Amino acid sequence: MKTISIVTPCFNEADNVEACRDAVAALFAPGAPLAGYGREHIFADNDSSDGTQDILRGLAAADPSMKVILNARNYGPFRSNFNALRAATGDAVVVFLPADLQDPTEMIPEFVKLWESGVEVVAGARVNRQESLTLRTCRAIFYRTVRSLSDIDIPLNVGEFQLLDRKVWEAVVSHDDHYPYIRGIIASVGFRRAIVPYTWAARRSGISKNNLPRLIDQALNGIFSFTNAPMRLCTFAGVAMAALCMLYAVASVGLYALRPDLAPRGMMTVIVALFFLSGIQLAFLGILGEYVTSIHAQVRKRPLVVERERINMDAAAAAENPVHALQRKLGAEAA
Repeated sequence: MKTISIVTPCFNEADNVEACRDAVAALFAPGAPLAGYGREHIFADNDSSDGTQDILRGLAAADPSMKVILNARNYGPFRSNFNALRAATGDAVVVFLPADLQDPTEMIPEFVKLWESGVEVVAGARVNRQESLTLRTCRAIFYRTVRSLSDIDIPLNVGEFQLLDRKVWEAVVSHDDHYPYIRGIIASVGFRRAIVPYTWAARRSGISKNNLPRLIDQALNGIFSFTNAPMRLCTFAGVAMAALCMLYAVASVGLYALRPDLAPRGMMTVIVALFFLSGIQLAFLGILGEYVTSIHAQVRKRPLVVERERINMDAAAAAENPVHALQRKLGAEAA
């Protein structure tokens, strides 16, 4: 019997985790679309403080198909999600199913059907979003910016709600990235892909933990992870500004020689030019700093996450987990 693994990262989702577990379990119940498959539902908790961990413990105690990873602190959604993804053992893996069910579980049987037909990556595309116009516009700009700048084809409106064949999963989790941009990694490995449109629903309960600073951080990570276009832009902009400054200087000298009364002069021109160029230089330094910071974090080889506990997971399988192997290696080197 084939097994479908489903990964759900969560943080302070006490109002949603049980409903999420029940919605997934209903897909595999007798007579349901996925009744002939085994179920593995992995919850990765980012050190919740609202009772989510106690709820997960209780649910896992009564449901051996539900597995839980409890992180030692909040590592953010991408790191927690990727760490849990590495623990999946199914023949096909749903990379991300939110605890609030904004990505609908009803799409999973369709994903599985396409996978059984030979498609290796089935990606859900959020063509409709039940959110404010401002957020929809910002997300649309982000998706198009990442796709236009990236060196690979990252589909529009596609997030982490995707189903991967086992061999695609192996290629994805082999990446050693300190801040994995998961949708970009999936796109970068290739394989046959199908895109299924759906409506991204509004949250049923609770408050989204993705505030504006976190969304901006994720957007910048997506841009800087898969393209050197920002640095190229800095180079071209620097050359263009230097050329414009030379033209301005030549024009100023020419005007002063021919029509001294029309030639630009005075401190105002110098002050405006100084502040403009200083602002451009600071922006370029910021872009360079993003790359340097990313490189610095990568070469330090810190663990992706540190786990407090695993529930309903085989001890041998946990020992073989790439994250645990890396942690043991780092500990041995430190000793």
